[in-house]
Amino acid sequence: MAESSNLPPRPPVPPPPPRFSQASEGPAPQLRHRPPAPPPLAKNSEALAVDQGLSLKKIIREAFDRGFSDVHLGVGEAPRFRDRGEICPTDYPITDSDTFYRWLSEILRPEQIQQFRDTLDFDGAAQYEFTRVRFNIFDSLRGPGMVLRLIPVKVLSLDQLGFSPVFKNICHEQKGLVLITGPTGSGKSTTLAAMIDYINTEMAKNIVTIEDPIEFVHQSKRSLVKQREVGLNTREFSHALKASLREDPDIILVGEMRDQETVSTALKASQTGHLVLGTLHTNSAVKTVERILSLYNPDQEGPIRVALAESLVAIIAQGLCRTTDGKRAAFHEILINTDAIKDYIMRGQLDDVEALMSEGTFDGMGTMNQSLYALYESGRITEETALEMSPKQNEMAQMLRGRL
Repeated sequence: MAESSNLPPRPPVPPPPPRFSQASEGPAPQLRHRPPAPPPLAKNSEALAVDQGLSLKKIIREAFDRGFSDVHLGVGEAPRFRDRGEICPTDYPITDSDTFYRWLSEILRPEQIQQFRDTLDFDGAAQYEFTRVRFNIFDSLRGPGMVLRLIPVKVLSLDQLGFSPVFKNICHEQKGLVLITGPTGSGKSTTLAAMIDYINTEMAKNIVTIEDPIEFVHQSKRSLVKQREVGLNTREFSHALKASLREDPDIILVGEMRDQETVSTALKASQTGHLVLGTLHTNSAVKTVERILSLYNPDQEGPIRVALAESLVAIIAQGLCRTTDGKRAAFHEILINTDAIKDYIMRGQLDDVEALMSEGTFDGMGTMNQSLYALYESGRITEETALEMSPKQNEMAQMLRGRL
């Protein structure tokens, strides 16, 4: 024993290399199920794995750079984009709750996040140097989610959008009601913004907008533009609309005609010397008239029908379709309230109104099928797209075959 104590100390034995087999019992259990040769991550996922600080701004920037219109985010789902009407998957990992609320903190104040937790819904808008976004935050079965709509910082003109001269003619009206209609995502806000920009550039008017939220931001040019956001600058559409009548307006933009009170006030404003522009979620001009009348009791329908016939300037129903160059184009159904149209509305003969639109091209009117056929003739859309987007496919088929 004494001799062994004089031996030199043994060098330390290095620990064995970690084992990655499923049977390993090493001190790092998180590596237990790691495969020997993991496949390479996609570019976006790899960046996220290295840096867990992926920001909402970076995702929005990618959508902007790639020309996407919407961003879809939600707990339990990987982020997705909308590209010309279609939802596209991404290589980003599935979003967890901590990441989602970190993204919320980029665009909401703490009290607004608490408001969402209390109400489970929140609408708003955010401004970046390269784009503006409108967003809706909601709760779902998997957890909270959010959809962000990208809004260009620069407003496209009516000429850049390729719209017919009738849009400018409508902007020159001194009073009355103009309705832009269509489903969500059909470009109603873009059309309204272009019309407001045309008035702002060409005329010396006082323009008041009431929106929820503010989408396109306008700077005063020849006109004076004052924009109010519901929930931020005013409590309700109807209250702000009533107040606007005392603000010396020439043009009033109502983001959405939501209820009977808002419609009644808009009709009153249009009859007292103001041009009122608003939107509705209807698919055609005739359905727009029917929707407005349906907001009232049967005993009120007669007076409202008269008021609408007298104050209406135009109804523009709009849709968007894919073009052959990979972009999107708007197609329209346009109703101009001529004397004949006014008479039919007063008498409730709405079926005859639709027939007049196809024959009223001199006044700037036209049906959606006529608009789609014009896009097809110019080579901007295919025959399949024209048929797919047509509200009357049998009629569209006959037009494509040269029978109408």
